[in-house]
Amino acid sequence: MGTILIDKLLSAVVKQGASDLHITVGQPPVLRIGGRMQKLKTKVLEDSDTMALMKSITPDRCQQEFQEKGGCDFGFAFGDQARFRVSVFRQRGKVAMVLRQIPVDLWTMDQLKIPEIFKKLIIRPRGLVLVTGPTGSGKSTSLAAMVDYLNDNCDHHIITIEDPIEFQHNHKKSTINQREVGTDVTSFSEAIRRALRQDPDVILVGEMRDLETIEAAITAAETGHIVFGTLHTSSAAGTINRIIDVFPTNQQDQIRTQLASAIIGILSQQLLKKVGGGRVGAFETLVVTPGIANLIRENKIFRITSAIQTGSKFGMQLLDDHIFHHWKNGDITEEAAIEKCNSPDDLAKRFANAKRGVFDDEPKEGDQQ
Repeated sequence: MGTILIDKLLSAVVKQGASDLHITVGQPPVLRIGGRMQKLKTKVLEDSDTMALMKSITPDRCQQEFQEKGGCDFGFAFGDQARFRVSVFRQRGKVAMVLRQIPVDLWTMDQLKIPEIFKKLIIRPRGLVLVTGPTGSGKSTSLAAMVDYLNDNCDHHIITIEDPIEFQHNHKKSTINQREVGTDVTSFSEAIRRALRQDPDVILVGEMRDLETIEAAITAAETGHIVFGTLHTSSAAGTINRIIDVFPTNQQDQIRTQLASAIIGILSQQLLKKVGGGRVGAFETLVVTPGIANLIRENKIFRITSAIQTGSKFGMQLLDDHIFHHWKNGDITEEAAIEKCNSPDDLAKRFANAKRGVFDDEPKEGDQQ
């Protein structure tokens, strides 16, 4: 029952282009398609169904972790059709699962419309590049595209540290070693420290969750490596604050100084529902110029947002400006824009003005869109 069912369900996910499959007791399986949840027209799941579905795909070591901790995450290949990132958890004492589909084909930086400046930043010899945004905003997809760009263009040694491994990279011009936390190595921070002895040019850190990992990532970036990391923050200034706030007060000055010299760029992204279906990406881009590095060093992070606004000649843009641009082009509705922007009140005012024909501080022609 379990295995037949999971194959059918996963086929439905792939066929209907769903991003996620939700399995929980008391309702049929649910697909998330284009951001909306849709129940499949099959039977309501009982305890025994969700348990059988879980057992049919969960490796033994994860089942053990699930028993001990009440949850586990792993990567899983569905033949050659798709890969899934699976999260198994307990709710009301019963088994539930969410499977996120990871496309087998990597998108390119151009297809994702990642700001061009990032092609220049990531081929630099050293520095920290952060990709941030809420869950489901496409961070993993953007990072995979950047790694793939390097793989096509540079003869690098690239080490990725992931939990779990999502996109699988083949060796092209670069050599790529992908390490999974829990299977290949115990923790992110441990893996970064070990990576420094493995002659890497580039290290991708799936998630910068804790002080040890952030510290190790900054050190690696300072010592002559490109380091990619992700955080769940929605703006560039918010990202820098989040990193500094992880450290005890007496270390914050030192971290500011280290961060100012290590960090070279931040991409904060959101996925918005597109008019007529599908999604469109909106990006905030921070390029760390000497001026921005000074603001970080001097703890004037509150001034970064206006520095981005005036930094379009360096390829910078604010998330809300990009969202406004999408709205003006008719790609997204006002509701979608307000839901995902950083300053809803300000953006609502701009919409009201625009409708009256008043456009404030329009990005000039030729600016980064």
